[in-house]
Amino acid sequence: MTSTSDPDAPATALAWARGLTKHYEGFSLRGVDLCVDEGEIVGFVGKNGAGKSTTIKALLGLIRTDGGQARLLGTPSETLARPEGAATKEHVGVVFDTVSLPGHLRVRDVGRIHARAFATWDSRRFRQLCSELELPGEKCVKDLSRGMGMKLSLACALSHDARLLVLDEATAGLDPMARDEALDRLRAFVAEPGHAVLMSSHITSDLERVADRVVCIDDGRIAFDLPRDVITDEMGVARCRVADFERVAAAGLVPEAELRYLRHDYGIDVLVPDRFEFARCFPDVPCDRMTIDDYLTLTLKGGVR
Repeated sequence: MTSTSDPDAPATALAWARGLTKHYEGFSLRGVDLCVDEGEIVGFVGKNGAGKSTTIKALLGLIRTDGGQARLLGTPSETLARPEGAATKEHVGVVFDTVSLPGHLRVRDVGRIHARAFATWDSRRFRQLCSELELPGEKCVKDLSRGMGMKLSLACALSHDARLLVLDEATAGLDPMARDEALDRLRAFVAEPGHAVLMSSHITSDLERVADRVVCIDDGRIAFDLPRDVITDEMGVARCRVADFERVAAAGLVPEAELRYLRHDYGIDVLVPDRFEFARCFPDVPCDRMTIDDYLTLTLKGGVR
């Protein structure tokens, strides 16, 4: 990875990658482009093994890449692994899908250790978050449930003046009420000037609530990068019978080369770019609101006419 600046990197980008490449035996990250602007929550989705965690580790400078460029808060990602990257890491909060803390530590000890690791550590903020998240200071990390461990990781990420949060399945293991609370905190975080969130998640209903954009990676390549409201507010899924499908295809409302569909025993689902226009043209064909899961399924598994 080179540290040469790139004129295409927006000044507002808190996380940015261009052409990221990493080769493993049996898998390659292939030319990944990604941008998270100030004020955004970007949802990062894809199947297990598609390249989400590899991309995140490359952004954080945890792995060496074979090509491309990446930056966090304007600092080349390769620099983050060196002492000169410490000042940038002060302002990047990270939550992985597992708690990466020694099991014998008590919750209150975690705060003391982080206070020595981060010059910007806010002990009062950490204690406040632990109280609000119902994390007992005397409890050991090994005795925390997965959900409680995620809460502890999130409390740490929010206690050292982070401008960018990088979350890898951070809401996994949380019950619905705890997830609601975590999402509220993310919304409050990104509402502050100069903040942004990159959030990988399999729980796409969470992304429908908070994400500004959704980026999908599949087999090491970016499959799509779209505003969330384009997917959930504009698009639709037409529930067609075979005769309906042929009629829709012939109408040209969707260019034939772009007509994505998925056959079921009970009919054919069709991806509709504008469900309101579709409803005007085909009032007799049911057309449901698109979810992120629907779009993922039709994009990654659906056929093209």
